[in-house]
Parts: sequence; C-alpha cells; structure tokens
Amino acid sequence: MDRRKLIISGIAVLGSAGCATARPRDPYNQGPGLGPVSSPTPPRSQPADPNTQVAETYSREEIVTNVSDFLGVTAETAGGVIERVFGEYGRPTAYIAGEEASGAITVGARYGRGLLYMKNRPTQELFWQGPSIGWDIGGNASRVFTLCYNLQFPDAIFQRFPGVEGSAYLLGGMGVNYQRADEITLAPIRAGVGLRLGANIGYLAYSRQRNILPF
Repeated sequence: MDRRKLIISGIAVLGSAGCATARPRDPYNQGPGLGPVSSPTPPRSQPADPNTQVAETYSREEIVTNVSDFLGVTAETAGGVIERVFGEYGRPTAYIAGEEASGAITVGARYGRGLLYMKNRPTQELFWQGPSIGWDIGGNASRVFTLCYNLQFPDAIFQRFPGVEGSAYLLGGMGVNYQRADEITLAPIRAGVGLRLGANIGYLAYSRQRNILPF
C-alpha cells in the first residue's frame, strides 16, 4: 500500500469518528449543541380570597339546633323564635354566640363577649359594648345568640349598630331585637336572669378588644 492510500484511509477513519461524536440537531433545540427548549411553566392558579366570596348561609335546622344547645332551651322554644326571625329576614350568613351583662338607671351600659361563626371562615373572638338611655331601670346577665344577615366577611362586624326602633319583642321567654348598620342586620336573641323594666334606645359597638368605656 503506497503512501497516498494510507493518507486517504486515515482521512476516512477520522471522518467516521467525527460523525459518531457529533450531536444531532433536535427539532426542539434552539440550535446546534443546545439542550431542548423547556416549555413554559403554566401559571399557578391563585386560591380564591374568602373575603371576596359570597358568604354561605345557615339553614333553619342548623340555627334551631345551635340556639337550643347554647341557650339551654328546648328545640320547640328555639324553633318558635327562629321561625319569626327567619320569616322576616331569611337565612343568616353568620351568628355570634356569647354572654353579656347590662344595667341601667335611666342611662345604662351593656358589655359582652363572644365568638363569631361563619361557614368556611375562621372563628373569631369579639367584644361589644354600648350605652343606652330611656325609661329603663335594673340589670341582667344573659347568654346571647345573635343572627347576622348580609354579613359577607368577618371584619364588617366591627362597627356601631344602632337598635331598630320598635323591634324588641318577647317570645318563649327569650327577648329578641334588631340592630342595623349599612346593609347588615343583627338579631340578638337573649335568655338570662335578672330584673330590668322599661324601654331604651342606644347602640352596640363591636370590637376586637374589650373597651372600658361603652361609647
């Protein structure tokens, strides 16, 4: 084999080795020698803000059971009160279960503490206090179960709620009256001990912390 054949054979061998090690072009590559193009990561869906969702409501049966258990009355007694409130306002979006004390000699004050319950929302502690004035004398301590209407998120409760004139009534040994601010209506149902006679006007202010002054 002469020198020319040796040179040609060597070139052929080198060419075959280069083809074997060369990286083929992938149709998904950006160019020769580059890795595959990664597909864009789809954006993660953000969880819905509960404060922007319409609040779920409680059925009559749920409220009757809770009122009966919390206030210590029979289901029949609780049902009579709830029937009237539901007849006027329908299904509530929240309720407050708590205790309060009040007293008055013409000018009075009321203080309370409880828990706010809403479906699919965290339970929240709150306080309330408020002044009153009128032909009113005596004092009482009571458990209070407050139905909340059109309360769409918990923070909306923290404001003043004046009493609705002429809304108080007694049914089944429990007192019920209405309070309203903006589009929110509260219906406190009270059952307790004490002696208090008369009529008054005033408001309740709901807050995150206990306040000494009722104003």
